[in-house]
Amino acid sequence: MKAIIQPSRLAGTIPAIASKSQAHRLLICAALADRPTAIACPTLSADIIATADCLRALGADIVYENGGFSVAPINAVPERPALDCGESGSTLRFLLPVVCALGAEATIKMHGRLPERPLSPLWEELERHGAKLSRPAPDEIAVAGRLTPGDYTLAANVSSQFISGLLFALPLLDGPSRIALTGHLESAAYVTMTVRALGLFGVECPMGDNGFTVPGGSRYVSPGQAAVEGDWSNAAFWVVADHICGGTLRVTGLDPDSPQGDKAVTALAARISAGDNLVDCADVPDLVPVLSVLAAVSPGVTRFQNAGRLRIKESDRLAVTAKLISALGGDVQELADGLIITGKPRLAGGEADSANDHRIAMSAAVAALACEGPVTLHGAEAVNKSYPAFWEDFARLGGRITLEDEP
Repeated sequence: MKAIIQPSRLAGTIPAIASKSQAHRLLICAALADRPTAIACPTLSADIIATADCLRALGADIVYENGGFSVAPINAVPERPALDCGESGSTLRFLLPVVCALGAEATIKMHGRLPERPLSPLWEELERHGAKLSRPAPDEIAVAGRLTPGDYTLAANVSSQFISGLLFALPLLDGPSRIALTGHLESAAYVTMTVRALGLFGVECPMGDNGFTVPGGSRYVSPGQAAVEGDWSNAAFWVVADHICGGTLRVTGLDPDSPQGDKAVTALAARISAGDNLVDCADVPDLVPVLSVLAAVSPGVTRFQNAGRLRIKESDRLAVTAKLISALGGDVQELADGLIITGKPRLAGGEADSANDHRIAMSAAVAALACEGPVTLHGAEAVNKSYPAFWEDFARLGGRITLEDEP
């Protein structure tokens, strides 16, 4: 689908959509719990649906209606379940260890760029502790065996999702385990979200100086009800749009005390707009595309650093973000682990491609607000991964957009 976005000025109030990061975590805990759980989740996305579908394949009874999930937990895993993760990295990395802990002989399917995204060193640690993993096809993982408790070691700067996956799985084993982390823990806020979700369901995994101690034989105890909070990651697009449009937007339903790391967008956007020009992306890599758009029309030269992990996301987000800004007339230099962007008063407009990446598609829409001419975006349907109603909300706030089918 192609989006033709005319220069415009957004204004109004927009409610934050449900956090897919928290929805993944609450759904997994609920599926492993002792009794049913009702989870309020007013909006859905392709990634949330992928996690719910995979948990259904493992035997959970999950129904979505009236803005929420009813989750009856897994009692018995069906024989040879088939899980389809879609393009969701969180779904894959969270549930692969869980499948191994349940001892399921399963097949996991992947789509888009997901088969190319790394699973090492998680893969090796799972195999070292009893799992049998193979790739019968590039887009498929075959799982057999059962995890055993013990000492697990992960590099803390590769993916916080690996750590979260083990934290979900290891309490299901019959003995205690330890996750030893080497190096600096990046995206630590996402691990905090996992620990809080586990705590809500009665599973305590205290973090020490160099990792986690995970009790074995833990029982996930349902609180009965839970609610998915507003999503700071997707609200970031409106926060940046507000800076570009001059303070005309308000996002509701966000918790300023949330553990979500991307709540930092508020402070970072204010800094960039004021010409404070160094952004360390180690803990907020997903904010780079939209903050780069803001930097392209802000004073001075902004440098984004420690963002190398963006090269293994839904797209090579460093390369694709640089390409987007350049295509719209911005001044950008791509580095191995970051970007250097020299601000201009306005961008020109032009033609861009989302590279099937939801954050690039939404960043292009925000960039159009700072352009002299229209932006033609190919692959506009990429927003469905995390924010299916984005274009509708964009138009409701005053954005001038035409959506057209492409061959």
